[in-house]
Amino acid sequence: MRIVPSLRSRLIALIMLPLLAACAAPAAQKAPPQEAPPGYGEMVDEGITIPAVKPNQFIGSPPREDVAYNGPEAPGTIVVDAFARKLYLVEQGGMARRYSIAVGRAGLGFRGNATVNRKQKWPSWTPTANMIRTMPEFYAEYAGGLPGGLENPLGSRALYLYRGGRDTYFRIHGTIDNRSIGRATSAGCIRLFNQDIIDLYDRIPLGTTVKSRSREESERLEGKFMEDEWGLLIPYDASRLEEIAAKRAINEKKLEEQIAREAAEAAAEHQAGTLGQ
Repeated sequence: MRIVPSLRSRLIALIMLPLLAACAAPAAQKAPPQEAPPGYGEMVDEGITIPAVKPNQFIGSPPREDVAYNGPEAPGTIVVDAFARKLYLVEQGGMARRYSIAVGRAGLGFRGNATVNRKQKWPSWTPTANMIRTMPEFYAEYAGGLPGGLENPLGSRALYLYRGGRDTYFRIHGTIDNRSIGRATSAGCIRLFNQDIIDLYDRIPLGTTVKSRSREESERLEGKFMEDEWGLLIPYDASRLEEIAAKRAINEKKLEEQIAREAAEAAAEHQAGTLGQ
């Protein structure tokens, strides 16, 4: 039985619903590079081929970069800023390695400090009991778990966060959908491009401290943001709120139509695979 296309279409639909981003890039955004930057091309990892990140997926979610860092955290600390949708690995000499992230509802609930007590390559994934109870149409048939791979929601790597020796159930991980990076999503914790989570995974040891910034800290260090009509962050501007809300409603309708088409295509593929067995 081929269950992967069904799972992928369901999870991408769930991830994408709140993004309110249509297929085309917003004209006001900086033009994307013509090809993926170094480190984001197709790569083979543990025998699995990871697709290249498409150039237009860096709009609003720039590639990883070493930048000057103005926070107080010690070198070696991972700093998650869910409000600016950035993750920093603090380095020596006032620098940090910055990654773009997507933040799910679970990720927004992560506050304070934690420790990376477990690291996993191509991790398996099992929906929580609460996920199964609240959205059985998405998760019930995967209660037994899903092995690691390109269709797994945790992507190529996962960092498991603990506090006081207990699992917090917060994760920093890869993703099955690069379109989500730089945006807020309905599900998941803190996710990065698969190429980025591999880079981060290789740089940090077990025991690494993870700090989650509060909104106050984020606005003081990064500035205040709001979402544009595409679900991407822009500097806060109260005068544009009504305009953006109107454009967002149009984009939401287009996105729902796109999701319906993708789900129908995946369902047809799934049915054809089942009938062919």
